[in-house]
Amino acid sequence: MKIFNTTKKTTVAGQTKVAGTFFFRMMGLLNRKSLDEGEGLIILSCQQIHMVFMRFPIDVIFVDKNHKVAGLVKNIQPFGFSPIFWKASFAIELPTTTIEKSQTQVGDILEFIPALRGTERQEAKM
Repeated sequence: MKIFNTTKKTTVAGQTKVAGTFFFRMMGLLNRKSLDEGEGLIILSCQQIHMVFMRFPIDVIFVDKNHKVAGLVKNIQPFGFSPIFWKASFAIELPTTTIEKSQTQVGDILEFIPALRGTERQEAKM
């Protein structure tokens, strides 16, 4: 799934996975050594993240149910905790500097574009 910042007209991530199950949400990026540029992980039902046992820093964008950016955490370090963003419905974990490069700010609107199957485009249900 591609994530596009419609407010700034920038790409946030070119390839993301969705962590929707309890196990996948719990594991997150713990089994990874890094995130490549353009990669991301969407964690559903998330208002805060922790970095306990993580091996690398990340940027995190917290998004509300209307796909509006509710909070940003740049360069959160291993073993750190993000603030709680009460209005957030999900979080997007990204490589560091992604927030800066995409010029994403609180209040921006994000679009989630699923991978194309044939010539048909399906809308994301978040």
